[in-house]
Amino acid sequence: MDVRQFFFKNRSYTPLPLAFAIIFFADPSGSATIVGFLLVLVGEIIRLNGVHHAGGATRTRKVGAPALCTSGPFGYVRNPLYLGNIIIYAGVVLMAGGPFMWQLLGITVAFFFLQYGLIISLEEEILTGKFGDEYRLYLTTVPRFIPRTTSWSGHNKTSPLTWGKTFRTERRTFQVVAIFFLFIIAKATILR
Repeated sequence: MDVRQFFFKNRSYTPLPLAFAIIFFADPSGSATIVGFLLVLVGEIIRLNGVHHAGGATRTRKVGAPALCTSGPFGYVRNPLYLGNIIIYAGVVLMAGGPFMWQLLGITVAFFFLQYGLIISLEEEILTGKFGDEYRLYLTTVPRFIPRTTSWSGHNKTSPLTWGKTFRTERRTFQVVAIFFLFIIAKATILR
């Protein structure tokens, strides 16, 4: 099996060791907790907007897309969901605090850039095969992670979800973030 395929199929589970370490060393305090919470909100807003515009084709076990999405955040950055995830996890690390906060932040960000780098290379290969020159133009015009200052006006072929469906699609992300919050709060209050 291609290692990229492994990371794609297991992308919801590969961060679990990091999650356990973040919770184990958690000791929230001070401004880092507030900054972390704000980062989690920013990351989730990016994800919500991305899921809304992608039309719900975001929680799949198979690499590919039914149509090329270039609207909303996809007009600024090719991988807004992955960018949102990195920001959320960075925020969780800062919220958790603890003696190894900065080391865990570096490890977390490095892990996600490695994992998503592998996944993105697989996705780009498959999407180039499926959408051809249209996708190649998108690749050369819209950056992977650092957003453009203006939205690219490509030929979007997806229809946004209703906001109700968007929130239902994001239910799992909300649950994971809530579980993090609960464990961090429990560690800070009950287990002290």
